[in-house]
Amino acid sequence: MSLLQGKVAIITGGNSGIGKATAALFAREGAQVVITGRRQDVLDAAVRDIGHGSIGICGDVGVIAFHNRLADEVRERFGAADIYMANAGVINLTSSMDITEEEYERHFSINTRGVFFGVQAIAPLIRDGGAIIATSSLAATKVLPQHTVYAGSKAAIAAFARNWAMEFKDRRIRVNILTPGPVETEILGKLGVNEADRPAFEAHMVNLIPAGRMGRPEELAEAALFLAAKGTFVNGTELIVDGGMSVS
Repeated sequence: MSLLQGKVAIITGGNSGIGKATAALFAREGAQVVITGRRQDVLDAAVRDIGHGSIGICGDVGVIAFHNRLADEVRERFGAADIYMANAGVINLTSSMDITEEEYERHFSINTRGVFFGVQAIAPLIRDGGAIIATSSLAATKVLPQHTVYAGSKAAIAAFARNWAMEFKDRRIRVNILTPGPVETEILGKLGVNEADRPAFEAHMVNLIPAGRMGRPEELAEAALFLAAKGTFVNGTELIVDGGMSVS
């Protein structure tokens, strides 16, 4: 029997990278998948790729009103949900001395505020015994060059998740953190690294990973499936999927 048969799963940022790979896996495992993204054309293409009756709802997780609209649409279509993966995020590698107010606000709006208010809006829809997964980053605990603001925006997620695990204990909703290391996704092209410097940057990152390569989105999706369906006694913790980079 499929692991997620009859479940409703919401994945923000499900139109690309880890979110899309997770949505595709959850759909194959029987879930009714709802993904979000900021660009309608990319969202529509992802829904076609994922198939299995998945749906896309366009909006910006940095806008609090979007989470309320998402909750209303899910409630109207399905009545409730079982899994919420707060996955949408942005990153731009910039020295602290060069970060603008706009860049700072963008990181914290999407990576931090978007996670908090997403859970606030969706948690009432989650059936007792459901699961919440928040995607963080290895940068939240490992110092990496030019990651300061991004790291700060992600670091709050672990504190959120641990507190939510206690807040939702009466409803038996498990809350966990998925922490990727470097993964081969579209976001690598949005880091702010010059094209000429990309090969050297990626080679440097790989050199820090004992596994000798970057991760694949599908590998993170398998970890998300574990947190959503298999790890039924895993709660309030962080699953680091980084090829060993955290120990290097």
